Amino acid sequence: MLFKDTVFIGIDPPSGEKSLTYAALDQDLNLIAMSRANISVVSAFAGGQRTAFVAVNAPRRLNQGLMKQESIRNSLSPQPNPGRWTSFRLAEYTLFQKNIRIPNTPEDLGSCPGWMRNGFTLYRNLKEFGYRDFPLENHKQQMLEVYPHAAFTVLLKKIPFLKKTLEGRLQRQLLLHSLSVDVPDPMRIFEEFTRYKILQGQLPLEGLFSVEELEALIAAYTAWKAAVEPDEITRVGDQKEGEIVLPGKDLKLKYY
Repeated sequence: MLFKDTVFIGIDPPSGEKSLTYAALDQDLNLIAMSRANISVVSAFAGGQRTAFVAVNAPRRLNQGLMKQESIRNSLSPQPNPGRWTSFRLAEYTLFQKNIRIPNTPEDLGSCPGWMRNGFTLYRNLKEFGYRDFPLENHKQQMLEVYPHAAFTVLLKKIPFLKKTLEGRLQRQLLLHSLSVDVPDPMRIFEEFTRYKILQGQLPLEGLFSVEELEALIAAYTAWKAAVEPDEITRVGDQKEGEIVLPGKDLKLKYY
């Protein structure tokens, strides 16, 4: 059930506690907030929303060892080779089989990189504010795990350009623009390109979002998709260790 005035928030938690990027969309995909702040500020922003779906670009839970269980492994197609993939969560194995690369989540917190630990802190804070794991019928505050690279891949139906390159940022923002997300058309920047500016080393990139902003935006869009069009998403993995929500229904066997 979608409640009135629902806000859709995407959060990208890099390693530094002061550098979390978040974006918020309304039901019409208008961009109503975007900023960088520390965990406390971002948590408070999400916690202050009466009705919201929050998508976090980080694992929901530590690796629970499901890929070590024979019953789980035997149920998979393709079945993993003996002794392989035991350090991956089920969701991560599923994405790898589709040629979507994703970092594996360790079994203990001390072995996790900073961005994962920030993610766990964020989920804990959201839970204290009343958020619960998606999907939960008729609950006004829900949180979900997403993975930006997988989201862009599924929507593009192919592996995107590297995210830190100019063409990668252009491709991602152009996709968001084509989905009616409230972002500038990135093709407009080419109107500002001149021989003089190029020779002077000037790239007129005003209006082109950063990698972190684009990843927060695709997370917010996935949250919107999960709430507004729940029949058009795919959840991979197991709730015991975290499901990854993808903004597409019919997934390819492999992406190239």
